[in-house]
Amino acid sequence: MRAEEDSHRHRLVELFRKKFGEEIPLIRPQDVKGFVHREALPVWRPMGVEEVRRRVALLELETERFYSQAARQTSDAEMRQLLGDLAEEERKHEQVSALMDPAHQEASEREEEARISRQLFLLQVVQPGLAGLMDGSVSTLAPLFAAAFATRETWQTFLVGIAASVGAGISMGFAEALSDDGSLTGRGRPLLRGIICGFMTFLGGVGHALPYLIPHFLTATIVASIVVAVELVAIAWIRNRYMDTPFLSATMQVVVGGVMVFLAGILIGSS
Repeated sequence: MRAEEDSHRHRLVELFRKKFGEEIPLIRPQDVKGFVHREALPVWRPMGVEEVRRRVALLELETERFYSQAARQTSDAEMRQLLGDLAEEERKHEQVSALMDPAHQEASEREEEARISRQLFLLQVVQPGLAGLMDGSVSTLAPLFAAAFATRETWQTFLVGIAASVGAGISMGFAEALSDDGSLTGRGRPLLRGIICGFMTFLGGVGHALPYLIPHFLTATIVASIVVAVELVAIAWIRNRYMDTPFLSATMQVVVGGVMVFLAGILIGSS
């Protein structure tokens, strides 16, 4: 099939050279009137295998219709033959695409697709999200509780927590988005990773800042401490669920780091 596509491309170039000369101008698909309009791929979410199949089948059908209609409108016999061959090639692609339906696949192929899909989900969604949640939940503990025990004013503590969460979210979002473009690592679109990482970082930090909207300092601190414990357990569960880390081991690793930062914030704020 690849050889046939190269043959059609060569015929198209030779036909253009014969009719218009050696210089081929830059013509993009969007410059051709009536050509198939391609919608931009979503950057806010990864696409599953089923959605990719559906999009490919639609693209093949639309392209085949374009070549068929163009062939009917041209009066040049050689050009009509070429466009007809291109339309026929797209019909072959549709047939091949139909054979890729899961009902026609072997169990090993479906399992391999599922494995690759899960791997991409881990790389493009879970990993940046988990990194952001861990950073937001742990790194903001020290400034939040330092401000809490230094001022013992809930509103001022809340402002410090929000500022730390927003700053950490922006920093982590940019760091993840600019780390690589995903072309070599397979980690997906940098914008998507940056948004996920930045949002989860903000979410992890703002969770234990919100209790300081409670006017009573001791009550707010107790509620914030409970929220911190819930966040750390959630991080351990995600690591166990998606990263195959034993739950007890993941809990100990996360809790030890979180408690150290928590105590550091209290000690600094109380000094």
